[in-house]
Amino acid sequence: MLRTMEFTEVVRRRRMVRSYTSDPVDRTVVDRALANAVRAPSAGFSQGWAFVVLDTPADTERFWRAASDDVDDPDTWLAGMMKAPVVVVPCSSKAVYLERYAEDDKGWTDRAEERWPVPFWHMDAAMASLLMLLTATDEGLGSCFIGIPPEFEQRVRAELAIPADWDPVGVVTLGHAAAGGAKGSPARRARKSLEDLVHRGGW
Repeated sequence: MLRTMEFTEVVRRRRMVRSYTSDPVDRTVVDRALANAVRAPSAGFSQGWAFVVLDTPADTERFWRAASDDVDDPDTWLAGMMKAPVVVVPCSSKAVYLERYAEDDKGWTDRAEERWPVPFWHMDAAMASLLMLLTATDEGLGSCFIGIPPEFEQRVRAELAIPADWDPVGVVTLGHAAAGGAKGSPARRARKSLEDLVHRGGW
């Protein structure tokens, strides 16, 4: 697909899509989204992310059955989401970051997690995920980022054989947007203004 959108238009058009058609997604588009994802910044160039890609009907069904008890009787939201032909589970590894910062050019040899003011391993994987969402918009596709309910995380881990030292940070769905489906929070809440959110020179 020829991509002609300017970056600001991609950002403006990006939204969370909760209902998809059954049309497949070109494998080259998925690969492009992943290639863009790994261009995200990461602390110390640690690159402590990994992506479980599910792009067959059997594999996506495995994911939804692990992540929900309602696959056979879904509500509007789940019914729309389950139609996504591609599900990507971004994962992050705290161990990769602690080991990276114990190397000579960083020097935190104690590998203490307390040195980190926030969990950059999750933040970096989230930034990589955003690049996938923006790529989908640029390709004329729909996408959504959701979390895995805590009560189903272990089931998802087991189903996808995610190693113990890697944590799923969420789920990216990709596909062709369908009309209708569940409405998200932006349908009920106004976007906050820059004046309410930006504090120049201090709060």
